[in-house]
Amino acid sequence: MTISTEPDTTAELSKTATPAPSTKDRALAPVRTLTDKLGAATVAFAVIATVFGALFAVLTPTFWGHDEITQFGRAYQVAHGGVFPQRIADDRGVAYGGQIPVSVDELMGYAFRDYNDNPDESDEPNAMVADPAAYDRLGDAEISAATKPMWFTNTAAYSPVPYVPAAVGIRLGEALGLNIGGMSLLTRLAGLITYLAIVGFALYALRERRSQWLVFTVAVLPIALFQAGTVTADTLTNALAIMVSALLLEALFVGDRLRPVETGALLAATIALPLSKPTYVLLAMLVVVIPADRLGFAGKLKLVPWAFAATGATLFLAWTKIAAPTGEGMGLMRPPHQWYEVRPGDQLKGILGDPVQFVHTFGESIALRDHRWFNQFFGELGFAYVDVPAISMLACLIAFAVSFGIADRMSVVTATFRRTLIVALTVLASVAMIYVTLYMSFTPVDFYIIDGVQGRYFVPLAIMGLAVVARWVPLRLTDSDGVIPTRATAIAVTCASVFALIGAAATYYTVVWG
Repeated sequence: MTISTEPDTTAELSKTATPAPSTKDRALAPVRTLTDKLGAATVAFAVIATVFGALFAVLTPTFWGHDEITQFGRAYQVAHGGVFPQRIADDRGVAYGGQIPVSVDELMGYAFRDYNDNPDESDEPNAMVADPAAYDRLGDAEISAATKPMWFTNTAAYSPVPYVPAAVGIRLGEALGLNIGGMSLLTRLAGLITYLAIVGFALYALRERRSQWLVFTVAVLPIALFQAGTVTADTLTNALAIMVSALLLEALFVGDRLRPVETGALLAATIALPLSKPTYVLLAMLVVVIPADRLGFAGKLKLVPWAFAATGATLFLAWTKIAAPTGEGMGLMRPPHQWYEVRPGDQLKGILGDPVQFVHTFGESIALRDHRWFNQFFGELGFAYVDVPAISMLACLIAFAVSFGIADRMSVVTATFRRTLIVALTVLASVAMIYVTLYMSFTPVDFYIIDGVQGRYFVPLAIMGLAVVARWVPLRLTDSDGVIPTRATAIAVTCASVFALIGAAATYYTVVWG
């Protein structure tokens, strides 16, 4: 293959008679028909995400996902009508939470002790799970009618929106009379189904564009599918961010006019995404940068995207005000000697009063932690803290290189310099919001770094970041005839992604279960 910056060309059609289809061609005909109709990336995603998302849902011990204990607690509260943060009594200080069945709390407590008392590397090859039978025993228990207060200040700050899929799973599990283990698994699968539906729709929207593979590569990252297979607000957040990014890529960078259903989905996400996670509010606001005609609006209807963006921003600000008091209790997630050192008000005063010191702290964070964020972008799986193997990261990088190399060319007419610059600045501002949010809500005053930043937080911003680079870096992969190949590169991206997921799942199983 060669790298070219010239416009796309197509190979001359053969003038010879078409040979009769072989047995292999006839066998593959249904698959090709399906991929032609739905898009190759859509079909590949549906299969891969279903298999590996379900695999992670089964492999991951109950409540071993990222903050899965407190995520489940908030989901349970939402499932039973709890909308706003609820203050609970706690001798240690300000605390928020809700009620949880006693039998569920017993399994939560066991899981918490188990993953916190794990053997270290010197104890390899011992499994991290001390007693697999304990999870079966506790998971077989019925969901008790008796409840007790549970602390989940960190997730009480989230609106109910990202917990809707999990809440549906909980209520369905209760209606079916499932035990704790069955309800937990069903709750995980409810999130996975939601992820499949939303991201599948996003890929279907790009089915006629090569850029579908760029979105596919992000959507099937090991960390993305691991989270899709566990109970977390990030499942819906990631799905919405990927869909918004895919539709922005289609309308803003490629220049296609969105179909009515795509415009409707984008406008709905403009409201839902800011309510799912505050740090991605600016990504949703990019809907106003898309020319109105590409959204199907003309005349006075051109104001519709602005109205939705204003509604999303207003609801975001309203929920931020509602959830603000929970920040006072975030220090309880720190070690005991730092319980009262996380003070958002003091941190904000420090940023405004001494911005140079904040920049210094930010620089120290980059110098000391950027390698961890890089690894975590591909996968630090749950509270077992299992890094995906280096071979998986390499496979993901290959998938990114190939999918980027075959991405659609983005002309200066459809994606003007001004619009591209706005997107670039939005991505950078969103990254800054991640750091500032964690500096204020999780980092102790005068701490030497911005603590709590994790590479997985950057996944929802990856597609737009890559789109900006693709617009400003016109290099593309071509064959000897100057044609950008599609079938071979699609196979390469798919195989590399599957290989990365196999490596991640195998490593996780080996480390956690032995």
